[in-house]
Amino acid sequence: MRIRIPTAAAVIGIACAISTGAHANEAESSGSDTEEQSRTIVVTGVRESGYAPASTGAAKIPAELRDIPQTVDVVPEAILRDQRALSIQDALKNVPGVGLSHGDGQRDQVTIRGFSAISDQFVDGFRDDALYFRDLSNIARIEVIKGPAAVLYGRGSSGGLINRVTRKPGENVASVVLTAGSWDTKRGEFDVGRVISDGAVAFRLTGALERSGSFRQYQFLDRETIAPSVLLRPGAQTEILIQADYLRDERVTDFGIPAYQGRPVDVAPETYYGAANAKDADTSRSKVSSQAVSLIHHFSDNLTLRNGFRRYDYDLDRRNTLPGAVLPVTATRPKPLVSLNRSNFFRDETGWSNQLELTHLVEVGGTKHTLLYGFEIARQIKRQLLYSRSAIATVDLYAPVLPTVPVDLGGSPATDNEGRFKNEGLYLQDMIDFGSGFKALVGIRHDWFEQRTIQHLALPNLARRDSEWSPRAGVVFQPDETQSYYASWSKSFQPSGEGFALATNNAGIEPEKTTNKEVGAKYTFLDGHLNTTISLFELERTGIKSAVPGTTTLIPIGTQRTRGLELTANLDLPSGWRAVAGYSYLDARVIRSVAVDDGQPVEGKRATITPRHSANLFITKSFADQFGLGIGGNYVGDRFANPGNTVTLPSYVTIDALAWVKLGKARLQLNAYNLFDRRYIVSGHGTSPNLNLPGAPRTVMATLRLDM
Repeated sequence: MRIRIPTAAAVIGIACAISTGAHANEAESSGSDTEEQSRTIVVTGVRESGYAPASTGAAKIPAELRDIPQTVDVVPEAILRDQRALSIQDALKNVPGVGLSHGDGQRDQVTIRGFSAISDQFVDGFRDDALYFRDLSNIARIEVIKGPAAVLYGRGSSGGLINRVTRKPGENVASVVLTAGSWDTKRGEFDVGRVISDGAVAFRLTGALERSGSFRQYQFLDRETIAPSVLLRPGAQTEILIQADYLRDERVTDFGIPAYQGRPVDVAPETYYGAANAKDADTSRSKVSSQAVSLIHHFSDNLTLRNGFRRYDYDLDRRNTLPGAVLPVTATRPKPLVSLNRSNFFRDETGWSNQLELTHLVEVGGTKHTLLYGFEIARQIKRQLLYSRSAIATVDLYAPVLPTVPVDLGGSPATDNEGRFKNEGLYLQDMIDFGSGFKALVGIRHDWFEQRTIQHLALPNLARRDSEWSPRAGVVFQPDETQSYYASWSKSFQPSGEGFALATNNAGIEPEKTTNKEVGAKYTFLDGHLNTTISLFELERTGIKSAVPGTTTLIPIGTQRTRGLELTANLDLPSGWRAVAGYSYLDARVIRSVAVDDGQPVEGKRATITPRHSANLFITKSFADQFGLGIGGNYVGDRFANPGNTVTLPSYVTIDALAWVKLGKARLQLNAYNLFDRRYIVSGHGTSPNLNLPGAPRTVMATLRLDM
C-alpha cells in the first residue's frame, strides 16, 4: 500500500533530511565478549558494558538515568544475549510492573502499571503501533519508560511505553548465531557491519530466519527478517543514517484455553481449542516493512538540529477459531462444554511520521539549560475487514474433539472501514542544572489529533478532532555522585479511537486523561557497577469509557487508579558477577464505573492481568571470560483474567538457567527455561475470562555464536 506525502511534509522529511531516531556514534568493538552496546532513543548514544546501563534517551537528549525524574528500566543487549530472549515478552520478564497479554495470538501486548500499552510501542523514538510480533535480531536494547510520556511522544502512554533501540552502523562486526532446541526450535541470525573510507561511510546488515514448532498443539512459527542500514558522514558536523527493515511472520493464532468455575481449565498445556485444520484455517500472517531517513547537524557545540522521517507498511491476514461461552453442567448436560467462535480479520495499514528537533545548550543566570524544541507530524491510514461467526461448533471442555472448519467464512462482513489519522504536535522541554545538586526537567506538548472513519457498510462516517496539552515537571536532588532523589508530575491523554476506528458509541466522547505523581531515589554503588532505583507512584486515569448496563451506550464514567512501589537493581562487577533484579507492588483497581462484566460490577475490582506482587532475578558469573554460569527466576502473583474478576490466573514461579563457554571465536551457550517444569498461565486477554495462554513446559535451547 502506498501513501502520498504532502509537499510540506516532504520538504521537512527530505530537504531537512535529519533524524529523531536513535543513532549511535560509537567506537570500534574491542572484541571482548563481555562488552555490550547500549544506545539512546535518539541520535546520540553511548557504549556501555554488561547489565548496568547508566544512560537513557527517555528525555530525547543524551542523559544519565540518575538525572531523569522518572522510572526508566533498560534491558541491555547483554541480558538479551545471555537469556537468549527472542521476543518482547521474553525481554520484559526483566522489568517489574509489566503484565502479559497474548495479544489475540497475533501481536505484542502488555500492561504497564496496570494500564494497557497496546498502542505504546516505539522504535528509535518513532511510534510503532501496528499490531504484530516484533523480532529482536536488530535490537541493541529495550527501554521501558514508566508513567505518562505524552509530553515527548504524544497520545497514549498511561502506564508507560516500550522503545526498541536498533543496532546502528559505526563499527566492524561480523557474527552468525544459530539456535536449536525443544519443540523443534530452529533459528539463525547474522550481523555484519563495516566502517570504510576513513569513517565517512559505514553500513550494517542484520537478519534472521526461523522455522520452529511449539509445545502447543498445531502451533508453528515461520519468520524472516532483514534490516540494512547505511551511515554517511559528508562533513565533520553532519551525519546521515538510512535504515530499512522487512519482517514476515506466520503462526497459528492462539487464544489459549477457557476457564471454568473461576480458574483456567485443568488440561495439558498443549491442549488447543480451535480448528482441527488449524495450520490452514487458524493462521496469522503479518508483513511489516519500514524505511527511515535520519540526519543530524551540529551548528556548534551548543546547537544541534535533528530530524527523522519514517514510513511503514503493515499487512495482516488473521484467521482464527477460539473459545467462546462455557456451557456448565445441567440436569440434561452431564459434561461442561465450550462453544467455538470463528473470524477472518484483515488489516492493511500505511503511515509516515516526521520529527524535527533542535537541542540548545545555554547558560542563564548561573543555571545550565538543555532546551529541546520539537515538532512532529504524522499520518496513518488503517483499513480493516472482519468476518465473524459465533458458535460454529461445541466441544467437550476437558477433552475437545476439534472440528474441521472452512478457511474462508464468506458471507457479509461484520466490519469494513478505513480509519484516517492526522497528528501534529509541538513540544518544548528544558533540563535545568541549578548547581549544588539541584536539577529539574520540565516540558509541555500540544497535540492536534484528528480521526476519521470511512464506512464501506451501511453505517455513518464518523470524525472527531481533539486538541490537548500534555505537561510534565520533575525535580532532582543529588547530594553527591551516588545519590539522586526525585519527584515528578505528568499528564497524558488517549483519544476515543487512538489507534483504532471510531464507532458510534465513542465518537462523541472526550479523550481519557491520565495523571501520574511519582517520587523516587536512584543510587549508584561500587564505583558505578551497581545501579538501583526505588519509586512510589500514583497513576489515575479518568474518563474511561464504560457501557451503561443493558445498552451499547458508552459514557465516560470509569476511573482506574494504580498505587505502587517498584524496586530495581543492575549489577556488573569486573570480577565477572552480573545481576538484574526487580520487584513491584501494584494496587491497580477501577475506583468508579457503571460497567458490569460476567454478572459482576466492575467498580472496585482489580485491573486485569496485573499481578499485585511480581519479582525477577537473574544472576550470572563469568570465569576469566572463558566460561560462565547463570540462574534466575520470575515470580508472578495472582492476576484476574476479566474486568469482573470472576476468573483468577494463579500465581507462579519459574526458574531459568544458563551455561556458556568460549572456544576461540565461538561461544556455545545452553539455556534452560522453567527448569522444574511448572504448569502455569503466562498471559490472558484482559477482557475475556476464557482466553488464557499456558506457559511453556521445561524448554532447553542451545546457541552457537561465531564472531568472525
